[in-house]
Amino acid sequence: MSDPECPQKAPYAIEVEEGKSYFWCSCGKSEKQPFCDGSHKETEFNPVKYEAESSGKVFFCGCKKSSNSPLCDGSHKNL
Repeated sequence: MSDPECPQKAPYAIEVEEGKSYFWCSCGKSEKQPFCDGSHKETEFNPVKYEAESSGKVFFCGCKKSSNSPLCDGSHKNL
């Protein structure tokens, strides 16, 4: 498997809505970061579904290296 692109070396702070589903870009190619826009179709990557359990701010991984994807785990600090 190839490495995803790194659109930014920081998380994306996004306000999510309880009960809503979000599709995080895992390839790094999306123009709508941190969410999928279908750019992965020519790659081996697939979007990751995130279902908000409550409304509030969530930190989605921006570097695409998190071991807790789609959420940030601080991996960007080692890049």
